[in-house]
Amino acid sequence: MMKFFPVLLILVIACAEAPEHKVEQHAALIPSKKIVLDGLNHPWSIAFMSTAEALISEKDGNLLLVNLNSKEKTIIKGFPEDLTDSIRAIHFGDNSGIFEVLTSPNFKSDSLVYFSYAAKKKGAGTTTKVARAKLNNDSLTKHETLLIAEPYTKEYYHYGGGMTFGKDGKLYITIGERLFWERDEPPLPIAQDVADKRGKIYRINPDGSIPEDNPNFGVGSIPGIYALGIRAAQGITVQPGSGKIWFSEHGTIQGDEINILEAGANYGWPNVTSGKLRSSDYTPPQLDDVSFIPPVWFWPHTVAPTGLTFYTGNDFPHWKNNLFVPGLSRGSLWRFRIDDTTIKSAEELFIDDRVRIRKARQSPDGKLYILTDEDNGKLIQIIPQ
Repeated sequence: MMKFFPVLLILVIACAEAPEHKVEQHAALIPSKKIVLDGLNHPWSIAFMSTAEALISEKDGNLLLVNLNSKEKTIIKGFPEDLTDSIRAIHFGDNSGIFEVLTSPNFKSDSLVYFSYAAKKKGAGTTTKVARAKLNNDSLTKHETLLIAEPYTKEYYHYGGGMTFGKDGKLYITIGERLFWERDEPPLPIAQDVADKRGKIYRINPDGSIPEDNPNFGVGSIPGIYALGIRAAQGITVQPGSGKIWFSEHGTIQGDEINILEAGANYGWPNVTSGKLRSSDYTPPQLDDVSFIPPVWFWPHTVAPTGLTFYTGNDFPHWKNNLFVPGLSRGSLWRFRIDDTTIKSAEELFIDDRVRIRKARQSPDGKLYILTDEDNGKLIQIIPQ
């Protein structure tokens, strides 16, 4: 099914196809916020090592080891020197910095940490890089580069950088298309070109090699591509039970989406969108014999959805297996009740206390946390009142 550009038609589609919005009230379990840690410099991601210790990546700062009990923060040494910090000296919308941080599924035995960041190359610009290293006390050692989303360019937008380990043990990575204006697209749009590393979702083995059962995109395609047609996906997570992978997608003028990842799928950018293109004078080329995967959800307004997660904890029993999606634009936190792959209802939480949220994450003991995207960024636990 294709998506269309006109605003009136978009609203009709939203009413006809988007799941109904039901607000659910549970007076005995009203969610509240508890600040666990502050003083973070625009935190992007958190990887729990235990219920008390975690790694936090700061988009505008460092990779930190934090203790949630003592509140102690330790800067991890040995981060790659080609990191481009997001100081916003060139453009306020500069998206560069440190992005995702993950611990290996076998962290207790291999001490491996996976991370993505904006890497710089003198005279060429920046791009998204994914690497892994051993965590030795407070230092990263034995670095290995897993993916460089070349080319390096002068744009400072839409790096992607979201990562998750699938139920199959493979590493899934989102890479944005890096453009701000659609009018800057080449004749074959970046996200539609299988010979261009940008605008794709990758599936690789933990050591960076390519799985033999990856989809085949033909001669000249980039190894590791799992899906294409991606504009600016940051959040990516695994659904409990089914193991399906869900990801969030930034639109331009509206067009924010939630998608389910499928092998070999094309998510349409920039040829189709649930919103509008930023360049009103741009018309995408006709692509023959190409089918596009529609989103499972899209908003009629701008949300800028980011690091989503599924909840399986016990603090809120009626939230079991719900999907939580934070947003930057309106400072929102959305809860979606899901039946298999169908969104049945949606609730926007904390509408009287909005703050830009970059990540939602569950700790090993089932606690739900969010990271706020602020100069004085905070790690907040969602607790029952």
